[in-house]
Amino acid sequence: MTMSRELNGRKILLIFVGFFGVIITVNLILAYNAVKTFPGLEVKNSYVASQSFDARRTAQENLGWDVDLAYKDGEIVLEFLTKEGAPVMVGDLDILIGRKTTVRDDLTPQFAFDGDTYVAKADLAPGFWTVRISAMSEDGVSFEQRRELYVKD
Repeated sequence: MTMSRELNGRKILLIFVGFFGVIITVNLILAYNAVKTFPGLEVKNSYVASQSFDARRTAQENLGWDVDLAYKDGEIVLEFLTKEGAPVMVGDLDILIGRKTTVRDDLTPQFAFDGDTYVAKADLAPGFWTVRISAMSEDGVSFEQRRELYVKD
């Protein structure tokens, strides 16, 4: 005995509503999570920030500093070097470490200068991290840089 199932208008409507209902629900969940985890704006007014960008960039480039960044054995090692490769002791140092998509994991470790490098304890989970470096030279020139850091398993 074979039962044949008839495909009628009601079943087609239920399939159609179910299919698009799943798509719309997933899109709403993804949109909610995207807005909830957005870390915010970089600057309050991009036009005002752009007015002094070239002057700040030129002053920073004239410092000639290079930054080496490493993570090993639960420590972040940050080294400022001159063009000649000599270590630099910076003035005001502010470091923000976080993920690109959320502020939940952000941390601001306290660095100590050991004569050559700046070292701070930090427990970073595996994956990509963004390190925002903000320092001041002895003559008051601001140094800002954003670096990527990959922490292995």
